[in-house]
Amino acid sequence: MNTDIENLFKDKVLGHPAGLFVLFFTEMWERFSYYGMRALLVLFLISSITDGGFGWEKAEALSLYGTYTMGVYLTPVIGGLIADKLLGYRWAVILGALIMTLGHAAMAFETPLMLYVGLGCLMVGNGLFKPNMTSIISNMYKDHEEKKDGAYSIFYMGVNAGAFLGIMLCGYIGENYSWSLGFGLAGIFMFLGMLQFYFTQNIFGSIGLSPKKKLALDSETIGKDGDQDFVEVNEEEASSKVVFDRLIAVGVFCVFTVFFWAAFEQAGGSMTIFAEEYTQRNLVGGYGTLFKYVDALLTIIPLGIITYVLYILFKKTFAKYAVGNIILAVSFLVIWGIVGWKINRDFSNDQVEVPATWFGILNSLFIITLAPLFSKWWESKYNMSGPLKFGFGLLLLGLGFGFLSMGSQSIVAGEPIMKVSMFWLIAAYLFHTMGELCISPVSLSYISKLVPAKWIGFMFGVYYLFIAMGNKLAGTVGSYIEEIEKAYSISGFFLIFTVIPIVAGLLIAGLNPLMKKLMHGVK
Repeated sequence: MNTDIENLFKDKVLGHPAGLFVLFFTEMWERFSYYGMRALLVLFLISSITDGGFGWEKAEALSLYGTYTMGVYLTPVIGGLIADKLLGYRWAVILGALIMTLGHAAMAFETPLMLYVGLGCLMVGNGLFKPNMTSIISNMYKDHEEKKDGAYSIFYMGVNAGAFLGIMLCGYIGENYSWSLGFGLAGIFMFLGMLQFYFTQNIFGSIGLSPKKKLALDSETIGKDGDQDFVEVNEEEASSKVVFDRLIAVGVFCVFTVFFWAAFEQAGGSMTIFAEEYTQRNLVGGYGTLFKYVDALLTIIPLGIITYVLYILFKKTFAKYAVGNIILAVSFLVIWGIVGWKINRDFSNDQVEVPATWFGILNSLFIITLAPLFSKWWESKYNMSGPLKFGFGLLLLGLGFGFLSMGSQSIVAGEPIMKVSMFWLIAAYLFHTMGELCISPVSLSYISKLVPAKWIGFMFGVYYLFIAMGNKLAGTVGSYIEEIEKAYSISGFFLIFTVIPIVAGLLIAGLNPLMKKLMHGVK
């Protein structure tokens, strides 16, 4: 029995340890910075020099976008090893957050050199940060396997709360005021997230400490209690055959993850371009007024829900971790101030032009709305096996691109650009989100269940390596958008991302019996 884990489960927030929500908010600010910057990157690069951009060609911008998103998922392989062998999960998270803060600051200078310096820092920092956040959760729930799926779904809601706010606010400020301010705002909240985690990290007990500190603490505990049961290294080990089979199952999940992210990551590339150039975003009269109210509610309600979660966390943790809680409170006060300014500005303008980056918030909004329902589904008797969840998720992803392919059929290359209804993008993001909820948080949960504890950090890094492949493939294929549009149509471009995920989904669903055998009872 691990006393740190049991102590964590004594103070609960919404049925889970308070420590989960410390990670929730830390990850939320990191995702705020990542998605806020990502929403602007391609638009900034392809904008004309007179508009403050770099004036790059679409293919060039999308290729860099693919390389960058590949890099942020490639570096966790090394970051996981560094944490496992040297720093520990907690200091890896802190150092990674600091390096990412410097990266955002560099990008705010808007020069080619600082762009590359900034992107490099973001890749390195993310490598230290990302795998080790999920590793901390894995260790927290090692004696509560039945709650892992729900925990990762809640954590994923934090991920998307940050993405929602980052895209909404950084995108809005970047498009309407200054690219530098948009990039800079991302860095500010990355820094605040790092401080909040640093001052609250003791809530995790010995979880996430460096190997040397962990060993010293375990030795001290044994000396006092004389009880070997407190030492994690004596946990029951599965046979080598079972471990090998389970690692094969992890490998299969990783391969199909590539198909998912190669399509899903069109959101920051070709789908953003589709929103910018092919979507009717100018609203007048009653439609414009309706959008103002809907947009205001879509901003206030989720932020209000997240603030309520923060209030519950305060009641549980403020007495012991006042500094971290105060920093978190200040962060939210600033966010509420920016949101109030944005809403006031929108209602002061008669004309409404929906920002191209606005559509990116839909994914996060739908996740914030649907994640609790999916979490309950995974904990109910109607829960599906991992391969079936993957298959269903890929099917939903393909159907989402089907909406874009259908909606863009009237657009003909070489003719005046026709603007299509926003409905097609909204429908696509809805189906993509449901597909993501079936794959991404579930992948994290299954890796933590199938992989031996001592390899957790490294295997999360390997998982992100496959996501990196998918992201680079997304950028590479996306860079051919103009060529495919000229040769066929924009509808044909999105049809590629309709067919491939559906075929992949049917394939992994068909492997369900074999995968169950390889997982040896892990559900």
